[in-house]
Amino acid sequence: MWFRKRNILTFILLILFIYISMKLTEFDLTKFSNFRNMIDFMSQWFPVNYSNLPDVLRDTLETLAMAFLGSLFGLVLALPLSFAAARNTAPSRFIYQFSRVFLSIVRSIPEIVFGLILLTSLGLGPFPAVLAIMFHNIGVFGKLISELIEAADPGPQEAMKAVGATSWLASLFSILPQIWPNVLSHYFYRFEVAIRTSLILGFIGGGGIGQRLFNDFKTFQYPSVSLDVIVIMIMVIVVDFFGSYVRNRVI
Repeated sequence: MWFRKRNILTFILLILFIYISMKLTEFDLTKFSNFRNMIDFMSQWFPVNYSNLPDVLRDTLETLAMAFLGSLFGLVLALPLSFAAARNTAPSRFIYQFSRVFLSIVRSIPEIVFGLILLTSLGLGPFPAVLAIMFHNIGVFGKLISELIEAADPGPQEAMKAVGATSWLASLFSILPQIWPNVLSHYFYRFEVAIRTSLILGFIGGGGIGQRLFNDFKTFQYPSVSLDVIVIMIMVIVVDFFGSYVRNRVI
C-alpha cells in the first residue's frame, strides 16, 4: 500500500517542497552554533525588574479589555450576517452569495492591516486596536457560525414554520439554541487568539502590554522585558484554562 506509484510520487513532491521552502526561508540549524551570544543576551534579562509591576498589570488589563471587546462586538455583528450567509436560512441566493463574499473579504484582511489603517486614521491607542480585532472577527465568526447553522437539525425550524412562525423567527428560536454551545466555544477560542493579536497591535501603537513590551525592548530595558514576558505568559495560561473550563461546562 505504501509503495504504490502515486504514494511514492507524493512523497518525492513533499521532499521537494520541503527543500525549496528551506532554501527560501534560509532554514539553517547551524546558526545555533553561536549559542554563547544567546546566553549572554538572556543573562541581561535578570534580575527581573518588579518596580513597574502595577503599571504592567494595568496594561495587562487593557490588553484583556481590547481582546474581550473586539471578540464580543465581532460576535454580535457576525450573528445576523451568519444567518444571511447560511444556505438554509438566507432570504435569497443573492444575499447568500453576497454575504459569503463579504465575510471572505473581511476575513482575508489580517488584524495588523486593519490596525495600521485605523491607527493611522484615528490615532494611537487601544480603541483602533479594538476595531481592528472586531472587523477581522466578524469575518471569522461569520464563517464559523454559518457552517454551524447549515449543519443544524432542520426539524425544529420546519415545525415552527408549520405553526405559522416567520422564517427569521423560526431560524432564530430553533437553530440558535442548537448551535449556541459551539458558538460560545468559538468565542472563547477567538478571545484567546485576540489576546495574542492585541500584543502584536501594541507593537504599532495599539496600547496595552504589547506596546510596553515593544518600548522596553526598544530602550534596552531587558529586566523590564523579562517582567513583561512573565506577565504575558501568566495571562495567556490563565485565559486558556478559563476558556477550557467554560467550554467544558457549556458543551
